[in-house]
Amino acid sequence: MLLRTGFTVRGPVHSARMLITALGVYETELNGTVVGDVVLAPGWTSYHHRHRYQTFDVTGLLRPGPNTWGAHLADGWYRGLLGFNGGTRNLYGSRTGLLAELHITYADGTTQTVTTGPGWRAGTGPVVVTGLYEGETYDARLEQPGWSAPGFDDSAWPPVQILGGFDPSVLFPADSPPVRRVEEFGPVGVSGNDQGRVVVDFGQNLVGRLRIRVRGEAGHTVTLRHTEVLENGTPSARSLGGAEATDRYVLRGDADAEEWEPRFTFHGFRYAELEGWPGELGPGDITAVVLHSDLRRTGWFACSDPSLERLHENVVWSMRGNFLDVPTDCPQRDERLGWTGDAQVFAPTASFLYDVRDFLASWLRDLAAEQAADEDGVPPVMSPAVPLRFQSAPPPSGNRPMAGWGDATVVVPWTLYERYGDTEMLRAQYPSMRGWVDTVDAVAGPGHVWGEGFQFGDWLDPTAPPSMPPKSSTSGPLVATAYFAYSARLLARTAEVLGEKEDAAHYHALADSVREAFRDRFHRGGGLLHEETQTAYALALCFRLIDDDAERGRAGERLAALVAARGHRIGTGFLGTPLICDALTDTGHADTAYRLLTQRECPSWLYQVDRGATTIWERWDAVLPDGSLNPSPLNSLNHYSYGAVADWLHRTVAGLAPAEPGYRRIRFRPLPGGGITWADAAHETPYGRAESSWRIENGELRLDVLVADGATATVELPGSAPVDAGPGRHTFRTPWPTTAEDLR
Repeated sequence: MLLRTGFTVRGPVHSARMLITALGVYETELNGTVVGDVVLAPGWTSYHHRHRYQTFDVTGLLRPGPNTWGAHLADGWYRGLLGFNGGTRNLYGSRTGLLAELHITYADGTTQTVTTGPGWRAGTGPVVVTGLYEGETYDARLEQPGWSAPGFDDSAWPPVQILGGFDPSVLFPADSPPVRRVEEFGPVGVSGNDQGRVVVDFGQNLVGRLRIRVRGEAGHTVTLRHTEVLENGTPSARSLGGAEATDRYVLRGDADAEEWEPRFTFHGFRYAELEGWPGELGPGDITAVVLHSDLRRTGWFACSDPSLERLHENVVWSMRGNFLDVPTDCPQRDERLGWTGDAQVFAPTASFLYDVRDFLASWLRDLAAEQAADEDGVPPVMSPAVPLRFQSAPPPSGNRPMAGWGDATVVVPWTLYERYGDTEMLRAQYPSMRGWVDTVDAVAGPGHVWGEGFQFGDWLDPTAPPSMPPKSSTSGPLVATAYFAYSARLLARTAEVLGEKEDAAHYHALADSVREAFRDRFHRGGGLLHEETQTAYALALCFRLIDDDAERGRAGERLAALVAARGHRIGTGFLGTPLICDALTDTGHADTAYRLLTQRECPSWLYQVDRGATTIWERWDAVLPDGSLNPSPLNSLNHYSYGAVADWLHRTVAGLAPAEPGYRRIRFRPLPGGGITWADAAHETPYGRAESSWRIENGELRLDVLVADGATATVELPGSAPVDAGPGRHTFRTPWPTTAEDLR
């Protein structure tokens, strides 16, 4: 839909601001010029509770005399298809709309306000069909040149309809970085297939859309299909679920080349299949335009092992693809939802790689609003919340407490506090954090053990059947009770930070009680658990549910033995994977952690790298050893959860971590291993840049660090006592015999 209105600027303009939002997604123009560079605005929030608007400085786009204001409007998340297995439409409303104000201040001090209202007209344009999952069809023959400029004849356009019932109290100014075009890729390979179509490889699984330059006859259609993967040399749509992910451009027949990029859709893809391309595909005729929230990069990692560097780059690309206005699980299929469990496990990695403080804080506000609206105070398993349709083995209907997912209400705010030192954000989220722990406390009852019935659990551990992702080797009650203890402890620490002394005492006591309940139910004594799984031990160790030193030592030995028994292959799902390397390292088994990290057989991180992955997979075996795709219908090749291991790369391999909230004090504690002979990490902390760089050479381990201005540091080399360091650059050395393992 196209919308337009005219207005008169009566003199020289000193300043002009536009405040704008939509029921749907919009792109707006003044006098034929697109306003701003944001994409898919106003973005996706829990619209019934929080509806974002943008503000633009448009002073330079106005001119004395007649002016025209126009806007494109489409469904987006507001009215478009959301969710899988058929999904849901019209979740927030059945009508799209535009709400905007233009505030003009003249040089003489007078003001003028132009708003959306009865004076606007509506028309149709060249966007015939558009949807986030479906793709966009654009018929260039239907373009209306000059429609957003003065002098256009809009007499055939009917007046707009005024929508009632909108609650302006839900409006809020944009509080997180917008989605923008951030990078472009040209093809790395072009080939034909047996159906006469052209297959273009961009060399990287990315999120965005294509920009094409094409010349042909009027009415000719070029079809662009997007896929993540090839099967038998042919683009496969099996990872797309029900998403058509297809764009179509109908040429207007210009003598010069026509250029086009969709406005209101995005795709997750590495490959594009072109049907109906007229003539040969020339240089610059097709470009992949990368889209994501315009976050500032703050963290980097490199090391002597190219496979680990590729793994880390895959983590970065999965984050880039899934941090598109909300932290989604996957960007390509008919899902793309803000799952809380995924964000919870990945938040530490995300907050190192990019400045996500505002991005995740905004998402948490939505999560808290939806939690508050639930009659039982239960947060949804994804935010913004979308009702799901399950084909088989459905969980009970309703907003059921889900361990590891609901815990995002506590874990993510605490992570942001650790990484940014933001006490006010912690205070704002405190009612949500407390509400979740209190809800679980009520569900668990006096026994403090919970999790019976359906739980997501250690989702997609390697033993889970393709059709039953939650069927983990670790029980739901063990996972749920461990997370209960962990969140209660973090809530107690939050209460201490906020000066809530009574709450702190209460929740510390609750955490102690849950820990004892965990021991009574799942601990068989001597540091051993009844459930002999990697995830069970990782949870018990990292959440300090086994805290006696001797018992922790025995538990660490048992975990290392379990890893060895699997041939040093991973045995964890979404919740166990972020913890297992820490659990091994903290109990003196760093060598086992490194063997797990550098394993190349399936399932493992480097198996994905060896199979050519350029992002992190949803399943350890998303691509099977024979090259075929996992038969599960849920098989994304761009899912960041298992990429949470990058946090261990930053903190342990490179040795750079916060020792106090916001990196006010930095811990440099590298732990070399795995044949790695050097590693570097850098992070832009709230106090400035910090760097850790170590090398093994000439019989010594040399560590060079940069301590940010205004911060202090503790430096600890293996076998050496901790040393304090102030701002600036410092070098530390310790003897380190070079072994064959180091040189491999």
